[in-house]
Amino acid sequence: MIICADTSFLVSYYGHDTNSTAAIEAGMERADPISLTVLNEFELENTLRCAAFTKAITHADAHARLAAITADITEGNLDPVVVNLGVVLREARRLSARYSVGGGHRGFDILHIAAAVVLGAKEFLSFDKNQRKLAKAAGLRVGP
Repeated sequence: MIICADTSFLVSYYGHDTNSTAAIEAGMERADPISLTVLNEFELENTLRCAAFTKAITHADAHARLAAITADITEGNLDPVVVNLGVVLREARRLSARYSVGGGHRGFDILHIAAAVVLGAKEFLSFDKNQRKLAKAAGLRVGP
């Protein structure tokens, strides 16, 4: 089964915030790996680097979290997937046209859901209430 996640879920999974415990429990209870798109990879890596820049975390902590992500890819807990960005953008435009006026959805949130739809995901992991609404509207089961 294909499982996709919002980057904020992944930041909680690899970090220490109010959602980290729930993210870790949700990640560990799944038999299938979480799919990692290039959008997730870019946003996750950049988020960690910016957190180090703003001193929200140390540079060493950022490097340790990036190493943990690499280790999870190697161990098969994260599955880097190839997705056609042109197709994802078309789906994102469709979702935006249908839901953004009434839901106020942010661009990157829509892109993550569009990628999940294009990949044929069954589940989408997010703590963002508004993004969870959009994921449900797009036909995805939402967790954790």
